[in-house]
Amino acid sequence: MQLVLNILFLVASVGMITVVLLQSGKQAGLSGSIAGGAQSLFGKKKGVDSFLAKITVVFAVVFMLLAIVLTSMSV
Repeated sequence: MQLVLNILFLVASVGMITVVLLQSGKQAGLSGSIAGGAQSLFGKKKGVDSFLAKITVVFAVVFMLLAIVLTSMSV
């Protein structure tokens, strides 16, 4: 049981990292100037950003719940 929860915890953490890195930044700093060329090539998709934000919340909630469960199981 704990092995399955550890695997789910790993999947949730890698998924959350991936989804956060896929989101576009809110500031137009150095990364904004680099991504500006990609936006002119591919276009900016607002629907994808809101979808990724919702998935980030799901991964964060699953991550926190699994962290609490695994911590309480180890005590």
